[in-house]
Amino acid sequence: MNTNNPVITSCIEGIWAELEDRPDDARISYRRAWAACTTDYEACIAAHYLARVQDTFEASLQWNLRALELAYMSPQENVRDFYPSLYMSIGHAYKQLGGMDQAQRYYR
Repeated sequence: MNTNNPVITSCIEGIWAELEDRPDDARISYRRAWAACTTDYEACIAAHYLARVQDTFEASLQWNLRALELAYMSPQENVRDFYPSLYMSIGHAYKQLGGMDQAQRYYR
């Protein structure tokens, strides 16, 4: 992971903001990351982190599904380790929305 990459840097700032219970700052950082994306791989990362700070499970699900779509379009050596987090997040959102069949699909 290139910590000099502006997308990665903004996501790290967002994580720190979340840990410090500053959700508005986290949203700003993740939106900045999204705006800085130049590749599908970067957009996959930014979308996954944007999903974390959504106000609804529906919105979170949509961002994570977008992240998954972008992961499929990225070089697989870059995203291979990212899939478990994406699948778990998508499964969790489906579960919260009452879609247990869809949740189980992603959990598997």
